[in-house]
Amino acid sequence: MTKSKSYVCHSCGTSFSKWSGCCDNCGEWNTIFEEVPISTGPSSKSLGNKRGEKISLTNLNTTVEAPQRIVSGLSELDRVFGGGLVPASTTLVGGDPGIGKSTLLLQAAANFAITGMNTLYVSGEEATSQIQMRAQRLKLSDAPVKLVTETNLRDIMTTLDANNPALVIIDSIQTMWADNVESAPGGVSQVRATAHELTTFAKRKGTSIILVGHVTKEGQLAGPRVIEHMVDSVIYFEGERGHHFRILRAVKNRFGPADEIGVFEMTGQGLIEISNPSALFLSERGKPSPGSAVFAGIEGTRPVLVEIQALVAASPLSQPRRTVVGWDTGRLAMVLAVLESRCGIPFTGYDVYLNVAGGLKITEPAADLAVVAALLSAKEDRALPINKVIFGEISLSGALRPAPQTQNRIKEALKLGFTSAIAPTGSKFDMKSEIQMMQTNDLVEFIDSLFIIN
Repeated sequence: MTKSKSYVCHSCGTSFSKWSGCCDNCGEWNTIFEEVPISTGPSSKSLGNKRGEKISLTNLNTTVEAPQRIVSGLSELDRVFGGGLVPASTTLVGGDPGIGKSTLLLQAAANFAITGMNTLYVSGEEATSQIQMRAQRLKLSDAPVKLVTETNLRDIMTTLDANNPALVIIDSIQTMWADNVESAPGGVSQVRATAHELTTFAKRKGTSIILVGHVTKEGQLAGPRVIEHMVDSVIYFEGERGHHFRILRAVKNRFGPADEIGVFEMTGQGLIEISNPSALFLSERGKPSPGSAVFAGIEGTRPVLVEIQALVAASPLSQPRRTVVGWDTGRLAMVLAVLESRCGIPFTGYDVYLNVAGGLKITEPAADLAVVAALLSAKEDRALPINKVIFGEISLSGALRPAPQTQNRIKEALKLGFTSAIAPTGSKFDMKSEIQMMQTNDLVEFIDSLFIIN
């Protein structure tokens, strides 16, 4: 009996029963290829009556020691890892091309090697001479990092067994290929097979492995989603080409908090750590100007103050523009609908432009109030007080919901010289705080008190 064929989209990993020119899931063309199984494996009949080995069981109250961590010396990187690199862990790092992934990992490899770790850097995209030139530019030539340029997984695994490194960096997983899998490098089967082999090696030998992954045009890691389930941590390296700073964000971490961020500045000598990102994001603020509001947010466990900028202008178009950078477009549409329905403030006939200064991407709902403040400031052409921070979530009824970790937001604002804040009623904070706190119950009350100078 002929086995049915399976086809997989190399862009998003969706499976199909027959070939198609366009993927129905991601909309990409010419990305669907036949998937060749890695191995047939033993059938259920071949097992016969043979029994497996008994597996030992344990209880939930068993005492387990916390994993030992290896500190790299890059405090921002260690923060994202959850306090340092954990042995026998596998980390997947993704980011746009040219954003600085190789530069960051070469700096990390050099720091780990200087501490005494046996570090191996495997590149499938660059020649050894190119990596050495980058190391010279970063002044890392004296770091005892071992380099190799290879894409054959069998040769790489043999080399790892012979050298027994403590840290291995694979740049990138899409360039590796296993000769026992009949598909092109970068295919779904190849990526899954190589990731499985490397992850198994990390657990068996106690080696920490960092994999570099390509991303699609939507910003998601390319290849099958199963890779993200295999690894212990998934980290994105974000940033805009026009900005000089980069954000290292953990979206999955089995050994620490998710959504933790580390901030770096890209310079000619490599990436420099930013210990106080709030000061960086607000460094270019000058005199008070209409359409500007400061949001006190939380990224992971770190409070971050960013400037939200808005521009509202009369539109000659039948369908006004809604352009958003650094925030969710659907969230902006919801906020505009609440303003019109609950507060009687229409934005019909106006183009609305919203931007998070510095290129930081905000996903926290507590940014709603700051967005409203920036929009109304731009529409009324009235500047808000420069020493005020705003945070809070808006519900569809127009009521305001308090944001978590209010005290940490206030501490960060005080550290940067802010003297007043607006937050929803019910926000928990130290009443003895030096900041002047104004609490509002709903959106109408917030708008009435918005332009009061404190």
